[in-house]
Amino acid sequence: MAKIGSVMTPVGRKALLLGSGELGKEVALELQRYGVEVVACDKYANAPAMQVAHRSHVFNMLDEAELRRIIELEKPDHIIPEVEAIATSVLKELEADGFNVTPTATAAWLTMNREGIRRLADEELGIRTSDYRFASDYDEFKTAVEAVGIPCVVKPIMSSSGHGQCTVKNPEEIDHAWQTAQEGGRAGAGRVIVEGFVDFDYEITLLTVRSCSGTTFCEPVGHIQIDGDYRYSWQPQPMSATAIEKARDIARKVTDALGGYGIFGVELFIKGDDVIFSEVSPRPHDTGMVTMISQDLSEFALHARALLGLPVPEIRFFGPSASRAVVVEGDTDKIEMDSLEHVLEEPGTQMRIFGKPEIKGHRRMGVILATADTLEEARAKADRAYDKLKVNVLPR
Repeated sequence: MAKIGSVMTPVGRKALLLGSGELGKEVALELQRYGVEVVACDKYANAPAMQVAHRSHVFNMLDEAELRRIIELEKPDHIIPEVEAIATSVLKELEADGFNVTPTATAAWLTMNREGIRRLADEELGIRTSDYRFASDYDEFKTAVEAVGIPCVVKPIMSSSGHGQCTVKNPEEIDHAWQTAQEGGRAGAGRVIVEGFVDFDYEITLLTVRSCSGTTFCEPVGHIQIDGDYRYSWQPQPMSATAIEKARDIARKVTDALGGYGIFGVELFIKGDDVIFSEVSPRPHDTGMVTMISQDLSEFALHARALLGLPVPEIRFFGPSASRAVVVEGDTDKIEMDSLEHVLEEPGTQMRIFGKPEIKGHRRMGVILATADTLEEARAKADRAYDKLKVNVLPR
């Protein structure tokens, strides 16, 4: 029987967030709606989820000893990984000792590392993927590029939001791609994946929920990435009935293999009726922020509900919706989101400002959401709102 006691008492529940960005912030808020005590962790202070959590810890989550110390200190009922840069071997050990990791420690371990999930999908489950090779040093890397062919995509095996990722379009770019991958990995320099180009019509994220009710799917989310980083998403992505059926079959196979309760962002390439597996995240997905306006239960609400052991009997989809990320460039600890009265003047528009403490280079600082009667109008409305936004980047 699922029960939640009074918050911050011995009968209450406690969740430890490992990663406290904008996605973790929304998860924290949803957990608190159920009276769950939330402890937020990240490598930098004043991260978005820390601003709404009951308390927080700042430390390098790749530090095995410190990660173990914090978890054993807090003794959470739920450990919720929200980023890739975590010492997942510690999570596996602690899960064996009785701690609860969302969705499972093995799922976190496999998906934090592109090699683990790619080998699971291709070699164990027999799911179609792009051609790929792994490389640990420069010589192996050159051999991998030769085997896969040019053009190809190079990524650190542990990274997110496009960090360390680039496309090799000619032999002159091979050295640069290796250096970029070595500098952009979440865990520093190391192993990379070289992926062959996939001929596809579009790519989707199929948000897949595993709960005590079984497996439930959100409407497919279409999206556009620039340099590997999400910039636009919309829902529903138009697909043939055959492609949807194949996508759900792949998502079910992958998430069943990973196990546990929670939401999974399954990334897929679509070519006509054919579906090719790309990646999976065992947590809310950045492209899924559109669900904050498109559904009665956002991906964050679904994640919280599922991991708490609560049923998800249905997901009500409101209609065509879109999101557009607000990416800001500069080097500052002070920005202003300006002209908001114009950004939000149209019906069916919303905005989230993430509250990240600083920018060095470029960083996603907010998202604009829109809904309308048609997908085209929802996307156009999000673009109009974005065009009205003025961002003031102030000196430090």
